[in-house]
Amino acid sequence: MFLTPPTLIETSKLKTHPSNPRYIRKEKLESLKRSITEDPDYMEHRALLVNPQMEVFAGNQRLRACQALGWEKVPCYVLDLDEEKQRRWMIKDNGHSGEWDQDMLANDGWDEQQLKEWGAPIDWEPDLNAADLSDEFSLPDGDKPPFQSLTFTLADEQAEYVRNALADAKQLEEFKYIETMGNDNRNGNALYFLVSQWVEQKT
Repeated sequence: MFLTPPTLIETSKLKTHPSNPRYIRKEKLESLKRSITEDPDYMEHRALLVNPQMEVFAGNQRLRACQALGWEKVPCYVLDLDEEKQRRWMIKDNGHSGEWDQDMLANDGWDEQQLKEWGAPIDWEPDLNAADLSDEFSLPDGDKPPFQSLTFTLADEQAEYVRNALADAKQLEEFKYIETMGNDNRNGNALYFLVSQWVEQKT
């Protein structure tokens, strides 16, 4: 669609769109800043989309990151779209349809720290091995969140068997509809799914 290069516009002239439903947490903003600093030319390929009023309707978080980095100008495309289309593109710009293959991220040589810095959500557990794991778990003092972290000591062959079972469970259609009870850890939900299936069969 864009055959011409983006225009550099002063960040001081740009505003976040008042209808933007997205926000960014401090740690995510820091990750985005590091990503932009590492590859500044990336911004030219993900130029901000702004309306003639200089309101950003696609790229609000990138704008915040560039402003925090002290950028005086950022690449932009100025588009005169109606409000409905701006709002639609705003959602589409942030509505990521795909999901990360956590097993591939965990097993194909990706560096966990780099993935975190680049903004990829990490949802795998450390390798299960007898040296690092125990039967104990602990929660912080005071008001305790409704989650618990459990660790188990397994032989290498057992650990591999469990990892494969969790990976298989996450591929099943039924896994998409399990009750997560607010838990967003896919491995924990997969373990719960497998145990609940076993309990159903037992009863």
